[in-house]
Amino acid sequence: MTRFRDASPADTAALAALGRATFIETFGHLYDPEDLAAFLPTHSEEAWREQLESPDFAVRVAEDGGALVGYAKLGPKSLPYETAAPALELRQIYVLKPWHGAGIAQALMEWVLAEARRRGAHELYLSVYVDNHRARRFYERYGFRFAAPYKFMVGKQADEDQIFRLVLEEAPCPSK
Repeated sequence: MTRFRDASPADTAALAALGRATFIETFGHLYDPEDLAAFLPTHSEEAWREQLESPDFAVRVAEDGGALVGYAKLGPKSLPYETAAPALELRQIYVLKPWHGAGIAQALMEWVLAEARRRGAHELYLSVYVDNHRARRFYERYGFRFAAPYKFMVGKQADEDQIFRLVLEEAPCPSK
């Protein structure tokens, strides 16, 4: 049975491992080993600890059998976009492949939308790899729309990503 809860600093090691595992599982085949190795420290325990201890970030985890199987992370602006509205970024939403189709991503997205609203955001941004059609369809179902192209660096490789934007007032409220 899947259980959802807010992450805490005690989840640092598990989130670092899950972040690396989900990235490799989804995108690892796209990169030279050197580029992948240069990127993976973004999922270091130190990086996760800093974010989990910061009030600027919010992380929700999904557990199954006591192990983390997915997470969503909200944070402040890091992407190159301009907006006058209060905005947050959906930094990551990842679920391990054996749990795809189990409703975990939908539950995490409902939390993301509710948490972004609770934090006073009027807009929500994210970036998605242009060839990640599954993720793009998922975000579009929630009302996210293309806003701008973006080069996402993995080591020395620049991936073609897209920045998506959601106006929260126009998005459906999460189910209760």
